[in-house]
Amino acid sequence: MKVHFIAIGGAVMHNLAIVLRRKGYVVTGSDDKIVDPAKANLEKEGILPSRLGFFADNISADLDAVILGMHAREDNVELLKAQELGLKIFSFPEYIYEVSKNKQRVVIAGSHGKTSITSMVMHVLRENNFNFDYMVGAKVKGFDTSVKLTEDAPIIILEGDEYLASPVHREPKFLFYKPHAALISGVAWDHINVFPDYDDYVKQFEKFANSVELWGFLTWFAEDEELKQTFNHYEAKVRTRSYTTHAYEIRGNTTYLQTDFGEVPLKIFGEHNLQNISGAKNLCNELGVAYEDFYKAISSFEGAANRLQFMGKNDSTVIYKDFAHSPSKLKATVTAMKHQFKNEQLVAVMELHTFSSLNKEFLAQYAGTMNEADIPVLFYNKETFAHKNMQVFEEDFVKDAFENEQVTIFTNKDSLKEFLLQQDWKRKNLLLMTSGNYAGMNLEELSKQILSL
Repeated sequence: MKVHFIAIGGAVMHNLAIVLRRKGYVVTGSDDKIVDPAKANLEKEGILPSRLGFFADNISADLDAVILGMHAREDNVELLKAQELGLKIFSFPEYIYEVSKNKQRVVIAGSHGKTSITSMVMHVLRENNFNFDYMVGAKVKGFDTSVKLTEDAPIIILEGDEYLASPVHREPKFLFYKPHAALISGVAWDHINVFPDYDDYVKQFEKFANSVELWGFLTWFAEDEELKQTFNHYEAKVRTRSYTTHAYEIRGNTTYLQTDFGEVPLKIFGEHNLQNISGAKNLCNELGVAYEDFYKAISSFEGAANRLQFMGKNDSTVIYKDFAHSPSKLKATVTAMKHQFKNEQLVAVMELHTFSSLNKEFLAQYAGTMNEADIPVLFYNKETFAHKNMQVFEEDFVKDAFENEQVTIFTNKDSLKEFLLQQDWKRKNLLLMTSGNYAGMNLEELSKQILSL
């Protein structure tokens, strides 16, 4: 099999390329920008493109398939050449479905929590010796890639993203998978660049609920107001089971699940993660994991990369980082840190980086999301606005949108770093939240410097 990836540098795209290469496929790819870890991973596997950019001569008639990433445009020269030659062109969710038609497909969707829940299910199934394939949008401890595709695994666990599949497959990725078992964690408006209308965004999740295979299984978070409305008139012929926040108690900065089998200490925390655990428990039970076995396994789960990821600590300070960028994720993560460490002050630093967070009309959705932070800080890089052809915010506009006069705003990474290093870190914790990298700041180095003060 010869497969070519257009926009191979994506987080999932490059992992899928690596998996196919290891299966013995002839894999080629192209992109106009490839950064680590994708660059290092592709180079290690011998499939890093020798030149950056898209070139029509990369496409030939002997290709068995072309896999198209969302980063490419409709007028991409390689895409046009593949169309001209009549080649099979897949978005990556289409391709994943194509190779998993004979498997039990389990899909986790939702505006927030889907990566964490997918990771939890993967961890529990592995701990209980299940044979399964998977696709997840983050690095998970114990799994060397974020994609696994085999011939013999009867189950595949898939993170179901609502973002568009590709420039020519303009539907949410999760609508291509046709799950036998599914989960929806909640609905909170995001991706305003492709869903500028809130009602249209909500309808995508209704379509997903209706895409579950006949007599399949669907579990959903019963405390989400939008999902309540959806399931009030849901008539699809599937089995449904709702879930709520798991009972818990926090003692000595450790969260304990309250279960019929006794207390279960966790390595993760946050009420949103207790909701995620309840959803994962329903899915795992549907797949044949007994509740007691689920709790034994989940107690050792350390979380997915960049999801309340532990960065370091000393006697008076603990530092975490998180992918939080949308309003619901931001609020949940700040609240989790503040509730877990009640006796310390919280410095919370959030980067406005995504298209939605840089959109003036959308920014009001962030009102009150950082109010639980003792020292709320926002960062945005003016070059990001220029790259996205958007108008730079005035600082007063940002404070008004967040409805928080305590917010300190930075647009220069060196000034932000200096501010953080000048803090008195006695009995004070740091939470770094971004889907970017604070204009190239080394967060590991910053953490070490703060903890050494």
